[in-house]
Amino acid sequence: MSDVSEGRAPAGGHGDRVRPGVSGKRVLVTGGTRGLGEQIVRLLADEGARVATCARTASDLEALEVSLAAAESGRLFTEALDVTEPERLESFVAASATRFGGLDGVVACAGGSRGRGLEQADADDWAATWQLNVGHTARLVRAAVPFLRTAGGGSVVVISSISGWKPGPNAQYGTAKSAQIHLAASLARELGPDGIRVNAVSPGSMLIPGRRWDRMRREDPEAFAAFAAAELPGGEPVAPQEVARVVVFLLSDWSSGISGANLPVDRAQNAPSPDGY
Repeated sequence: MSDVSEGRAPAGGHGDRVRPGVSGKRVLVTGGTRGLGEQIVRLLADEGARVATCARTASDLEALEVSLAAAESGRLFTEALDVTEPERLESFVAASATRFGGLDGVVACAGGSRGRGLEQADADDWAATWQLNVGHTARLVRAAVPFLRTAGGGSVVVISSISGWKPGPNAQYGTAKSAQIHLAASLARELGPDGIRVNAVSPGSMLIPGRRWDRMRREDPEAFAAFAAAELPGGEPVAPQEVARVVVFLLSDWSSGISGANLPVDRAQNAPSPDGY
């Protein structure tokens, strides 16, 4: 399990000063059972936050809860739902706030893409990709604002992607991710008077077990090495744990001066795919 306290305390300081202030915070994370979402949930729980998360598959949520330590699982609230289904996400936000007595932060992590290239993707593919990324984010923030405002403010983190401004296939995904970055900046201005901060985090290619880059590394090591040499100055994709640390920082009081930003976490990656741009 990732721990943001791996760094050393400054000389003469105290060890707890290297830990961000999220203990006791009430945070909702969409898409929290796999990949980056899972790492965000685990890190928040490990740091003492109370976490609500949703995913489409109930068995994945059950497995997550079982895998957490007893103290951490006791601070976890879950519900199986599709974030694009009308009213389900809004109901989950309200239920989470009721369960925790409010909310201090939300993370829009659920996302993805449907369809392939321009000539293969139809209007439904574009609409589905938009709703999963941009639509779900806007609905999540809208539902959470009353609870964040009541708490005196809070932090919203939108998980976008470097595909939002570094072109690569497929266009419907990059377009939606670009819109998420703009949405975060716009909402930061709109919600700032309420003490609500909004930021986007844009991961590069992440090395997640069983996903695209992990499979490529195992099944076609030569192609993976060529991709890394051409597009990854750091030599390998970023780990989801590294991205999760940035997200938790943005949810913490340590980041109180940051709002309206888009933070790439990509090891200075160039193109978002082996296809270049």
